Amino acid sequence: MNLSILGIFHTIIGITALVGAITGFIRYGKINLYQLSGKVYFYATALTSLTALGISKHGGFNAGHVFSLLIIVLISVAYFLFANKKEAGKARYFENFLLSFSFFLSLVPTINETFTRVPIGHPLAKDIKDPIIGQTLLVIFLLFIAGSIFQFIKQKRVNAGISA
Repeated sequence: MNLSILGIFHTIIGITALVGAITGFIRYGKINLYQLSGKVYFYATALTSLTALGISKHGGFNAGHVFSLLIIVLISVAYFLFANKKEAGKARYFENFLLSFSFFLSLVPTINETFTRVPIGHPLAKDIKDPIIGQTLLVIFLLFIAGSIFQFIKQKRVNAGISA
């Protein structure tokens, strides 16, 4: 597997972020920054994205680094909306979307790295162009779209209750 110490740390923190997000989706239908699972996701994702900037499988700045920077921007804007727009129900739509989108984007390199490394010695995929990676990402993208629609509808109901 040939992971550096930074790579091992990055992987452990990344798995922690995924657990936080999945817990939030199951319990609340979203990554909820008011809850422990949302806080775990936020901080672990920030740390995972920052550590990803120090990792390069192919040397130099690459698409994975761009994903990391974009994820940092997305969660930062979501946190700003959470912290500064508490009374604005419309801000929740954007906060929910940005956090979910950051989760989706984090799954792109996660799926690629996992499928090209696991199981050790006989990975599921040879490289990023392997059809299993594309098919899996398509399923994840469709789940992201369906989840975003669900969150929009749920938030609309919450906002209607706030303004009623």
